[in-house]
This record gives sequence, C-alpha cells and structure tokens, in this order.
Amino acid sequence: MPFSRLTRALNRADGKLYRQVAARVRASIAEGRLGLGAELPTEAVLARGFGVSLITVRHALRELEGEGLIEKRPAKPAVVVSTEPRGPAARRMNSLDDIAAATEGASLEISDWGSARSAAAEQLFGLAAGAAVPCLRGRVMRDGRPMSDVTIFFPPAIGARLTRRDFDDVVVFRSVQRHLGLRLSGVRVTVRAALADAALARRLEVEAGAAVLVSEIVYLDEAGQPAEFTVARHRGDAYSLSYAFSAG
Repeated sequence: MPFSRLTRALNRADGKLYRQVAARVRASIAEGRLGLGAELPTEAVLARGFGVSLITVRHALRELEGEGLIEKRPAKPAVVVSTEPRGPAARRMNSLDDIAAATEGASLEISDWGSARSAAAEQLFGLAAGAAVPCLRGRVMRDGRPMSDVTIFFPPAIGARLTRRDFDDVVVFRSVQRHLGLRLSGVRVTVRAALADAALARRLEVEAGAAVLVSEIVYLDEAGQPAEFTVARHRGDAYSLSYAFSAG
C-alpha cells in the first residue's frame, strides 16, 4: 500500500497525537488497506509521515498491539495479525522508553509529599525498621479519569534534595534525573494482581473489590543502587501488561 495513503500530518487540536496515529492505522486495517500479514512502515517512516515523535508512534503501536491488531517484531516492521481489536490495550514494559510511552497524554495529580513508613522501602534502601521514608503520593490522570494510584519512595539522601515543585513530569524518574542530574542503569519490575479496598476504590473511582494491577518498580542509579521505588496500582479495566524477549 502506498505510504501516502496511510499517513498525513496530524493536528493537536484533534486530540492526543498517539490516539490519532492509532486511529489512522486501526482504520486502515479495518478498511482492508492493511491486510492480514501486511507490514507497517517503520516507526521512523510513520513518525515522519504523521509529523510526530518516535515515542508517540511507539505508544500508538503498543496500543494497537495490546488490542491484538498488530505484532511488533525486533528489528523488523510491525505486522498486521488481526482485523478486529480486543481490549484493554496492553502496556509493554521492556525498557525505560516503554514506561515513559505508557504515560503519554496523562498527568500527575499530587496528593502528598512528605514521609511514610514502608517495610519494603526500608529493606530496599537499607534503612532501620520504622524509619520515615521520603514519599510522594498521587494519581495518574488521563482525560479527567484516574488511571493509577501511585506511591513513590526515595532513599533519604535523594529525598532530602527534592521538593514538591520538582515533580513536574508525570514520569517521576525523569523529574528526578533532570533536577538532581542522576543517571539510571536499570529497572526492576514486579507485577501482581490485587483487589481494591474501599480507600483505593475511591481514589481509582471503581467498585470496592475490583481487580487492580499492581506494579512495583525499582529504579537503579549508575552504581546499581535503588534511587526510586514506585508502587503503582492500576485500574484493571484500563491496563494489561505484555512482555517480549528473545529465545536463547
């Protein structure tokens, strides 16, 4: 299919850019312009054609992959694998870019910046039992709807250098990197299922007992030491998670 028939420049006034990209590709699949087995243009070509960033294209493709419409492949263009979407969209977490892309179009609503007690954070940061740990609490919002409830802990040496005003990015680790000049060497992610208690249900605007997806993310500094510990509780009707790895 000619590239020009799939893409054209987008306008922010028409809504979130990644959603526009996803909608254009989705329509091309539904209308048969991209048939089963067809390869999409590369991410770079799509970005140029739509006039958007690579991270926007990646976010759109992850959404389409989560719907089961396409399959992303290492070092190859994505391929169409279905003409009918499924939901909800899966969130891939195979890199820092994936974590950032999943929050595009969202905002951070801060409810509290102070300290809290957490046995998991104490153990992770090597603190004494009962120690007060610098802690940020808030919600990730998209289109006025809460998507995730987040609690983020920092080692005291890092937390002491941060203020509430420093958290000016929905991706908090980017704020920390920018304001403190930290560099990250890696991330550890643990995912589990849970049920929302009454307090969490109110914050996520779901029924008590609703399913939630809990992700615990540890960001490591250049020396491999924990620099941030994020516990995010996502609405179960808005998130799923997919992983990709190579055999061998």
